[in-house]
Amino acid sequence: MLKLVIEIKRRKMIFLANRYGYTAKETVKCSQELDQLLNIHQKALERRLKLVN
Repeated sequence: MLKLVIEIKRRKMIFLANRYGYTAKETVKCSQELDQLLNIHQKALERRLKLVN
């Protein structure tokens, strides 16, 4: 589920960057939101790895 949310956010960011530019307020905000989602995903992966080892 999180992977789907990340992919949707990534596509939105690309759309915004193409429409308004990479430094536009909307694009930067979306990029920051994507970063947060990616951080959550990374932490979840790290927790799973610790459980396996």
